[in-house]
Amino acid sequence: MSATFLGMPGNFPKNSARAVQDSQLRYNLRKATHTIRGKRASVVGELPDWQELRAAGKAIKDETLRHLDRYLVQLEETVTAAGGHVHWARDAAEANRIVAGLVKATGEREVVKVKSMATQEIGLNEALAAEGITAYETDLAELIVQLGDDFPSHILVPAIHRNRAEIREIFLDRMDDAPPGLTDEPAALAEAARVHLRERFLRSKVAVSGANFMVAETGTLVVLESEGNGRMCLTLPETLISVVGIEKVLPTWRDLEVFLQLLPRSSTGERMNPYTSTWTGSAEGQDFHLVLLDNGRTDVLADEVGRQALRCIRCSACLNVCPVYERAGGHAYGSVYPGPIGAILTPQLRGMGSELDASLPYASSLCGACYDVCPVAIDIPEVLVDLRAKAPHGAAERAGMRVAGWVLNDQARLAAAQRAAGRLRRLVPRRLPGPLSAWTDTRDLPGIPEESFRDWWEREG
Repeated sequence: MSATFLGMPGNFPKNSARAVQDSQLRYNLRKATHTIRGKRASVVGELPDWQELRAAGKAIKDETLRHLDRYLVQLEETVTAAGGHVHWARDAAEANRIVAGLVKATGEREVVKVKSMATQEIGLNEALAAEGITAYETDLAELIVQLGDDFPSHILVPAIHRNRAEIREIFLDRMDDAPPGLTDEPAALAEAARVHLRERFLRSKVAVSGANFMVAETGTLVVLESEGNGRMCLTLPETLISVVGIEKVLPTWRDLEVFLQLLPRSSTGERMNPYTSTWTGSAEGQDFHLVLLDNGRTDVLADEVGRQALRCIRCSACLNVCPVYERAGGHAYGSVYPGPIGAILTPQLRGMGSELDASLPYASSLCGACYDVCPVAIDIPEVLVDLRAKAPHGAAERAGMRVAGWVLNDQARLAAAQRAAGRLRRLVPRRLPGPLSAWTDTRDLPGIPEESFRDWWEREG
């Protein structure tokens, strides 16, 4: 993966500091996330066995990751037996080369796309454009982002930071066939998008998709969606290319039943998603290619604490309850994966060599709300703490930790330090100087008591 998503600069503290000054953005985020989280809570509350379903999802994913090599080989065999073609991509560059080569082989110069986080992760649209191939997004929110030359900011609703009036302006400005009298009513906006996309669907010979799940037992791929654009892309074109992360595999068809209950409730707050499309190999003469994407996933798998991030089914429930995401928005994370899951997945996929990626494990209050709603029980706070320990730390911070360790490691030294702090408490500034100022930029420095608890206990006891 590249150092930053689509060249976004800075680090999370700087990006979020800018974002919180945008009152319209904060209003849009608050309204959307509270609506989705309310719907989720309602439909999850209907199931008396929700926690059992959650445990089953976690167990299936853990079993799959333990034997990922075996299930991937089985998947390749079943897809190939069904007439499909399987390609293995070590990284983003290799995946982009494979897809571009497959499109060129058809002689076509444009593709339609189903919403896919994996293709965003590798920058496929930009890579295809460099080869003279135009990619058209067909998901409504992705279309809004593409037409507005914008960045996605949410896993489920990429244009969550836009309101209806802003979307209307984008359509009128960038959509050639938008009706002049277009209003910002949802039905009118959806109809304008439908008319705009219909011609793309009918003329395009090549489609690119991702997949929510892949079933090793049968070679079946599964896409869940709400608009029907995905099914148009999956069925009409003569060539279908699916780029899917290797962690999306499930062992058996029966396992799918668990996730078809977990995902809709956790993502859109629905009992069942409107469209569930499944296909196995090359159906009805369609030429099908599956590109299995690693791009850092095997490195994540090797980490005993961090590997649980690969259980993620991209439901976005953690984003909708996160107080940090609600205020900062998705762009502050500088990655296709925003929110709590992005704060643990992106640094593992990309490493923490950049200022941005090293800052992401700190993009959390560690309140634990993300873990409570995760349908596959990813302990995001645990991974965040582990990544913070692995992140690069400045010389001043390392020196401070060594001094703190020296004091805290000895009872007499700790007692002496507490007494000294109590006597000098009036000299302690409300805002700390130098490198320590980062702490008091966003927090109040706790008051130092006149007497330590140890001394009080000794005197009163």
